[in-house]
Amino acid sequence: MTTDRATAQAAEPIAGIEVKPAAGHIGAEITGVDLAADLDDAVIAAIRAAVLRWKVVFFREQHLDHAGHIAFARRFGTPVVLPRRGKASPLGFPEVETTADRLELGGRFGMDHEEWLHRRRHTLLRGWHCDHGARIDPPAATILRADTVPPYGGDTTWSNLAAAYAGLSAPLREFVSTLRAEHRLGVGYQPRPGDDAYVRHLLDHQIATHHPLVRVHPETGERILYVNGYYVDHITGLSRAESQALLDLLVDQAVRPEYTVRFRWEPGSVAFWDNRATIHLAPSDTAHLDHPRIMHRVMLAGDVPVGVDGKPSKALVGSEPGVW
Repeated sequence: MTTDRATAQAAEPIAGIEVKPAAGHIGAEITGVDLAADLDDAVIAAIRAAVLRWKVVFFREQHLDHAGHIAFARRFGTPVVLPRRGKASPLGFPEVETTADRLELGGRFGMDHEEWLHRRRHTLLRGWHCDHGARIDPPAATILRADTVPPYGGDTTWSNLAAAYAGLSAPLREFVSTLRAEHRLGVGYQPRPGDDAYVRHLLDHQIATHHPLVRVHPETGERILYVNGYYVDHITGLSRAESQALLDLLVDQAVRPEYTVRFRWEPGSVAFWDNRATIHLAPSDTAHLDHPRIMHRVMLAGDVPVGVDGKPSKALVGSEPGVW
């Protein structure tokens, strides 16, 4: 998602379009926009500015199909084409990934979905993540639309990592801005006894990157506390004990309730978030419900994070910029 610094700060109000903040630090609902329409540049600029300001924006009662979803995404950047998707994702639309595919993952490695989640999300903070954060160039943004949702449950929560950084004390902000961390696919996974097909998969398809612990947002210039509970393995240069203590503090800071917003999905809802400045928590309260939850996402290609010192992230294994 690209724009200039001026656009990042503000956009001219557009008649009929309203941006209504949903929480104090993050999230806004945009009304008066039909995302399936041929939107003019001024409307796109207003949406872009709202995403950069509020980090995640929400639209309701939209009527996008797969083609319309992709067309809307293209107004903000280049959609990512994933080399591998599950059977639920639509044929003929390689930019669209259907999140029902996530339910298949455990089965590929001999586990049901409940065991899969148990082994991957064994702490309260493990579910918090940015999309594809172990890559050298994580997506810039994600646009997720709701197809079928349960009548209750299934909410998603986002947190504003710029606000989380700003909320640290000045000495801690200065210290963490000098550090780097290793982000790795499969961090903290609890292997099954004996042979584990997922461990073999991780070894064969490993992705790891050294990212700055504080990245500078390429459009707004904000400093982002670039942590999450899912991909970060350790802070480089610190002992494991020091690293874990500091990461626990920083991730706790990142997901403090005042920095978050929670969204109740309805069919036709769309969420559009800045993947560089947020982490989000997928719901875990629907597995016992006999109701499907089918979502479709398109991600926009991102850039290589840059730290406060001006140095970019460094790929360790498994990814290179622009290659998926």
